[in-house]
Amino acid sequence: MIRVLIADDQEMVRMGFRMILESHDDIEVVADVPDGVSAVSKARELRPDVCLLDIRMPGLDGLEVTRQLAGPDVADPLKVVVVTTFDLDEYVHTALRNGASGFLLKDAGPALLIEAVRAAERGDALVSPQITVRLLKHFDGSSAKARATPPSEPLTPREMDVVKAVARGLTNTEIGAELFLSLSTVKTHLASVQGKIGARNRVETAAWAWRNGVVS
Repeated sequence: MIRVLIADDQEMVRMGFRMILESHDDIEVVADVPDGVSAVSKARELRPDVCLLDIRMPGLDGLEVTRQLAGPDVADPLKVVVVTTFDLDEYVHTALRNGASGFLLKDAGPALLIEAVRAAERGDALVSPQITVRLLKHFDGSSAKARATPPSEPLTPREMDVVKAVARGLTNTEIGAELFLSLSTVKTHLASVQGKIGARNRVETAAWAWRNGVVS
């Protein structure tokens, strides 16, 4: 069972997220709170598997809550997914730098919300596809290519297909459908790629692809 905390200043949003999450047998909402201060205290008290945080909240905003719960200086960090209406690159960069395991827009849809929660719980990262592509395109340039890093061993043609799909912002399910692969096979290829290029998650995998000219 994946235990989730929801923090959002709009009650209707919290109710909607709770209904979506609890419609799945493997997810339980352990708390929903309306502000950042409550989010920090409840998260530290309950230690949920995943915290879903809005950005603009009273008291502390979601970016600061993320830093306090998942930042690089936190001894025992929690998994955080930021879910917001505001599609701003500055927010995305700050959230990921502060330790977020995902960044979704509120209009991403129920399926992507569920996938983001499950991805965070297993230690992966998921960012809304439209954000991923825009966010990572800045790696595609002459200055960025100077920082290109070869893999420790060559990627297979199928692994390269998976990398290109990740760099385009596709989820594992979408990659499987496009490449006619099972979900477990996609995960196996992705894990192998991450080992070869030294990436910790799919966001770093996509960044590597853009930086090394695998996609353009």
